[in-house]
Amino acid sequence: MLTTSAITTPQLKNQRISTVLAFALLPLSGFATDIYIPSLPSMGADMHISSIQVQLTLTLFLISYGTSQLFLGSILDSYGRYRFSMGALVVFILASVVIAITRNIYLIYAMRIIHGITVAMIVVAKRAYFVDVYEGDQRKHYLSMFTIIWSAGPIVAPFLGGYFQNTWGWQSNFYFLAAMAFVIMVLEIIYSGETIKTPAEFHLKKIAKLYAEMIKTTTFSLGILMLSFAYSMVIMYNMTGPFIIEHHFKFTPVVAGYCSLILGLAWMIGGFIGKALINRPFVGKLFVNILLQLAFVVIMIISFRFISNLYAMVFFAFLIHVGAGFTYNNYFTYCLGRFPKNAAMSGGLTGGMVYVILSLLTYIVVAVIPAKDEHNLSYSYLVFILLSVVVMLVLFRLNKKPSAEI
Repeated sequence: MLTTSAITTPQLKNQRISTVLAFALLPLSGFATDIYIPSLPSMGADMHISSIQVQLTLTLFLISYGTSQLFLGSILDSYGRYRFSMGALVVFILASVVIAITRNIYLIYAMRIIHGITVAMIVVAKRAYFVDVYEGDQRKHYLSMFTIIWSAGPIVAPFLGGYFQNTWGWQSNFYFLAAMAFVIMVLEIIYSGETIKTPAEFHLKKIAKLYAEMIKTTTFSLGILMLSFAYSMVIMYNMTGPFIIEHHFKFTPVVAGYCSLILGLAWMIGGFIGKALINRPFVGKLFVNILLQLAFVVIMIISFRFISNLYAMVFFAFLIHVGAGFTYNNYFTYCLGRFPKNAAMSGGLTGGMVYVILSLLTYIVVAVIPAKDEHNLSYSYLVFILLSVVVMLVLFRLNKKPSAEI
C-alpha cells in the first residue's frame, strides 16, 4: 500500500476558463490519432518504409493509450490531477517535436508510445476535473457533453491534417500538436490548479480485485468486446482509407481529409441516434442495428463488382460508421453505468481494454487484408460486423435468462 502525499483543497484561479480548457483537452486523443491520417502515405514514401510500418505508429499509440488508462485513474485519485497533467503536457510537446524533426521510424515508434501515455494521463485527469468541481444537475450537464466534445477531434483533425499535409508536409501535423498543447499549457498555468478534494489511498490489491470482479461479469466483458468491434471499424478506415484514396483512386490528401470529416460526422450521427433511442429495449435495438450493418456490408461487397469509385466507398462506409457510432454510444453508456460505486475504475477499465483490443485486432486485420482497394476495406468491415453478430447472439441468449442484467 502506498501513502498519498498532502494535497490542498481545490485552488482554481478561474473556474470558467479552467472548464473551457478542460473541454479543449478532451479531444486531444482524437487529434493525436487522426490529424496525421491523410499523411500516412506521405510519411511512408518520405522514410522509404512500407504501409504496415507507418500504420504501426497508430497501433502503438492506441495500445499505450489504452493500457495507461487501466491504472492512471487510481494514481490520479491518490496523488492529484494538476501536476501530472501539466507534466504530461510538457512531455507530449517534446515528443511531438521529436517526431517532426526525425526520420527514424523506430524513434517515432517510441515517441508515439509516449504520446499514448501522456494523452491518457491528460484525458483521464480532465474527465475527473468535472466530477471534482461540479455537482448535481450541473455535473450531469457537463458529463453529457463529453461524447459530443470528444467527437470534435476525429471530425476536425483529419480535415485540418489534409490541408497541413498538402501545404507544409506531414511534419506540420506534429508541429501543430506541439503548438496547440503549448498554448493550452500556458493557459492552464495562468488559470487552472489542483481540483482534487480528498485524495484516496492507493490500494493495489483492492484495485486488482475490483478489476477482476468487473472482468468476470459476463455482460460487462461482452460489452467491452462490442465497443472494441464498433470502434475497430473506424480505426480500420483510418489506417487504410488514406492509402486507398491517394494510391488507388489517385486523389490528394485534402480529399482524404474531407472523407474522414464525412465519416466523423457519421459516427456523431450514430451517437445522437443512440441517445434519442435510449429508452428502447437495449438488446433489441442493438441486434437490429448489427443486422442492418451486416446487410449494408453485404450490399457494399456485391455493388463493388459493378461500381468502383470513391463516392460509392464513402457512401457505404458512412452507413456502416453510423451503425458503429450507435453501438458505441449505447454500450459505452452501459459499461460506465454497470458499476456505479466504482465509476472511475470501470470507465478506465472500459476505455483501456477497448483500445488494447482494437489495437491488436486492427493491426492483425490490416496485415491479413492490406490497404489495397475498396474491396479489401469492405472485407475488413465484414470481419468486425460478423464478430459483433456472434457477441450479440450470446447477449441475446443471456438476456432471456432471468438472472441476466442488461
